[in-house]
Amino acid sequence: MAKVVVAGGGIAGIACANALQVKGITVEVRDRGRVIGGRMASRWIDARIVDSGASYFTVTSPEFAEVVDDWMARGMARPWTRRISVIDGPSGTLAAAEPRPLRYAAPRGLRSLVADLASRAGVSVAQSAPIARITPGPFVDGEPADAVVLAMPDPQALRHLDEAFTEERALVADRSWSPALALLAGWSHRCWAPMDGAFVHDDDTIEWIADDGRRRGDNAPVLVAHSTAGFARPRLAEPPAAGPALIASLRRLLAIPEQPRWVHVQQWTFARPDRPHEQPFHLSDNRIGLAGDGWGRPKIESAWLSGTGLGRALAERLR
Repeated sequence: MAKVVVAGGGIAGIACANALQVKGITVEVRDRGRVIGGRMASRWIDARIVDSGASYFTVTSPEFAEVVDDWMARGMARPWTRRISVIDGPSGTLAAAEPRPLRYAAPRGLRSLVADLASRAGVSVAQSAPIARITPGPFVDGEPADAVVLAMPDPQALRHLDEAFTEERALVADRSWSPALALLAGWSHRCWAPMDGAFVHDDDTIEWIADDGRRRGDNAPVLVAHSTAGFARPRLAEPPAAGPALIASLRRLLAIPEQPRWVHVQQWTFARPDRPHEQPFHLSDNRIGLAGDGWGRPKIESAWLSGTGLGRALAERLR
C-alpha cells in the first residue's frame, strides 16, 4: 500500500491528506506545531478563544461551498460580515463601510475548522514532529515514502529539500514572504465605535483591525490588529516588546480612551507571499508535492483547493 508523508498541519496539508485517504492511501501527517491549524491559529486568553492568525474566509468555488455549508449546519462556521471599513491612518478617520464579499468566521476559532476536517476524515497528525530533510527516493529523514507533500510557505519548503531536487528548489527559491505581528487585546468593556473590521491605509504600524467579539458572535470587548510588514520585520526576535507601540496605534486609530486589560503579541514570520504562484499546486516527477496558500490567491479557500487538488493528483499518480 502506498504511503505519503504530508508535512504541514494547516488546512492545505489536512485537505491533501483527506483526498489521499479517500483513495485508500496511507498518510502520515507531521506538523512542527503543538496544535493543528497552521496560520488558521486560535489562542485561549482570558477564558476565551481568539483568532490570532487568519481573520476570516470567503467562498467562491462550489466545492468549498459544500464544506462551508456543512460547517454552518453543525454550528462550526458563521457568516460574519459584508461590511469592512477603511481607516485613514494619518487622520484616524473611519470611512463608511462598503458592501464587500461575505466574510465567514468560526465561533470556536478558525483553528477548529482544520481540526474538524482532520477528525471527520480520521486523519491523525503527529504534533511537534517536524521533518528535517527530504532526499531522493524520496526519503524523509532517512525513511522511505512513496511521495512527500510540503504544505507550507516556500522559504520553509526550501529548507527541507535536498540540493538534488533542482526543479522543486527552483520553484520555491527566491520567493519572499512578508511578516506580520498579530496584536490581541481585551478590554473590560467595549469603548470604540461600532465596526466589524477595517483595513488601515497609510499607517506605519497597523494595516488591519478586526473586532473579535463581533467576528465570533459573542460581542466580547476584544480586538485583533495585524501590523504592517515594515513594522514587523525588525521586531520578529522579540514580539512582546512591540506591544506598547501596537496598542498606542490601535488606540489612536479607533479613539479608544482606555488601556486594554490584557495584551498578547504573536509573531508570523511568513504571513503572506509577496508573489503567489499562478498554479494551484505542483507535483514533480520525483513525487514531491507543493501546496498551500502561496499557490493561487493567498486565502483559506485557495489553501483548501490547493491541498485537495494536489491530493487527488497524487492519488492518481500512485495508482
